[in-house]
Amino acid sequence: MIKSISLNKLVQSPRNVRRHSDPAADAELKASIAAHGLLQNLIVRPGSRGKFEVEAGERRRRAMLALVDEKNLVRDHEVTCLVLEDSAEAAVETSLAENFHRLAMNPADEAQAFAALVAGGATVEDVARRFGLTVRFVEGRLRLATLAPVVFEALASGEITLDLAKAFGATSDQEIQARVFEQVSSAYYAPNPDSIRRMVLSGTVRGSDPRARLVGRDAYFAAGGRIERELFDDDDSESWVDVALLESLAAAKMEEQAQILAAEQGLAWVRPTLDPYASHDLVEGLVRLPAEAAPLTEADLARLDELDASYDEHAAILEDEDSAEEAAAAAEAAIEAIERECQEIRARPPVLAPDLKAEAGMILVLSRDGTPVLQPVFYGERQADPADSDESIEVVPTDGSSTTRRTALSKRLVDELAMQRRDVLALHIASDPGLALDLMVFTLADADTHDWRARAATTLRGPAPSGPIIGFEAKDAPASSALAELRSGLDESWRAGDNTAARFDLFRALSDDNRAAWLGFVVARSLEASLNMAGERQVAFQDHLGSLVGIDMAQWWRPTAANYFDRVSKQVILDALTDVGGLELSSRFASVKKGDLAMSAERVFAGTYITEVEVREKALAWVPEVMRFAAAAQEPTAAELDGADIDSGEDDQDQSPRELAA
Repeated sequence: MIKSISLNKLVQSPRNVRRHSDPAADAELKASIAAHGLLQNLIVRPGSRGKFEVEAGERRRRAMLALVDEKNLVRDHEVTCLVLEDSAEAAVETSLAENFHRLAMNPADEAQAFAALVAGGATVEDVARRFGLTVRFVEGRLRLATLAPVVFEALASGEITLDLAKAFGATSDQEIQARVFEQVSSAYYAPNPDSIRRMVLSGTVRGSDPRARLVGRDAYFAAGGRIERELFDDDDSESWVDVALLESLAAAKMEEQAQILAAEQGLAWVRPTLDPYASHDLVEGLVRLPAEAAPLTEADLARLDELDASYDEHAAILEDEDSAEEAAAAAEAAIEAIERECQEIRARPPVLAPDLKAEAGMILVLSRDGTPVLQPVFYGERQADPADSDESIEVVPTDGSSTTRRTALSKRLVDELAMQRRDVLALHIASDPGLALDLMVFTLADADTHDWRARAATTLRGPAPSGPIIGFEAKDAPASSALAELRSGLDESWRAGDNTAARFDLFRALSDDNRAAWLGFVVARSLEASLNMAGERQVAFQDHLGSLVGIDMAQWWRPTAANYFDRVSKQVILDALTDVGGLELSSRFASVKKGDLAMSAERVFAGTYITEVEVREKALAWVPEVMRFAAAAQEPTAAELDGADIDSGEDDQDQSPRELAA
């Protein structure tokens, strides 16, 4: 039976099967209800004292309660509900079916819906606000709506993935998109986003292309490839038309060469790529293995001695002002040849320890002249750390309070919390290019005055940090997911340049917004993992950055049984309950077993446990102090430090440190 029920009469059902949520998705749901109202009724069952227990739709109920707290809805707001009269067991099955058989919208459907709203007069910002999404996400979906119809239909039907569809969007020319789609659809190899992007950015391939040189004209013709030539074209400038066929032939030849080299070198694997470099995706999950240059042989050393002597002889000719021009020119050429040969002798390939070689691999790239080249770097599969260590760390938040509670946490948990907190800060800096630019310029300019004893806040001086735990990724954390989405949306068309200068020019030709997005990302990914605690994991400058951004940590990270409560002591959980509900709340759980207590605490701090409104609000805002971005203490200036070293008497009480120093 369908009926309207007041929101304040709806309570959570203990039989609801959903136990976990997503803060980002919850925010989107709340924004949708605020903009459009409740579009799907709740499923409830009569409870005690005139209440109705929500069997399906608990997230919608919580979203409406949040709107009540924000004064956007009244507490007795009428909610359309389907009232069940069946048994408790049937109610659990209903809740499971409602959650299990839910299908997320296809990206193509989202693109069409957003495009229709914009066509109706809404701005991108309006759409993002009404659905609780980022402007970048909406813009990405709108770009999908401009794909060639055949590509768009393939995305809608699930024939191609979202990543492939984005690759087709590297060009706005729908004719090129459609032609490349037809080519790859008839190819006998599975296309990847990189190959699609290359093909749409170049409708044909010149004979000088590295892929053409690798495959060769005979093999290309034998496979049915076509070549078009203008009147004055030569082998290098002619156009190879069947790009998809060329890609497949080149990929097959690189794969064959990779297998041969793996066997010759005694390696576990060799990964081929048609790019002249090893992309991030290709080496993701790998670690560099230590290797040293091969030692010089006796013959190498003897040859270097000969070259040194010859160099001195020819250098003497150049230094002699009476030398003939022909002799000087010949000496210059000889010296160039000597330097080149010395460089070739000293440029020895790296050598890996025999015990590592059986599991090691290398990357095979395609050079600009079409030659497969092994990069001189050995890689190994990244090994995950063993289970949590028994080692404990005493956590003391740096809030400056004399009554600060000391908490013992495992080292593994401390490391994980630090990395997740880092991701929250990184996401905010990546979304604020102005702040990212200031941070980068300041860090570089301040390098010569930075105290080497203090821990650096970022790695702008070097590569991005991997964090204290190798291989750990909080993939279900909203900030980490948003960072990955931001990375996938960056414009990489500038990578098509043939050399560094060309790629730089292409990068400079990007729009201000696209270059600013790269700036924010490269600065944000340099952030070290830190926590608001005393010791080596504290980075006071990161706390200052967090306070500038105004991060509400509770909106980005919620404690659950899996990521926190199962991994701390029972007393730590009871202390947290005391923080939000006093001794009255914690005493309710004092006799509960640790496992059950962790699950109950998860519900309390997710706002799904039935309790007073004030306690619920405190619980939803609570995070461990170590996860907050506390206001950093003001560091003393040089003048204040100088003043502190001077004895002051009564006559000096009203003088500033600067005046005392003077």
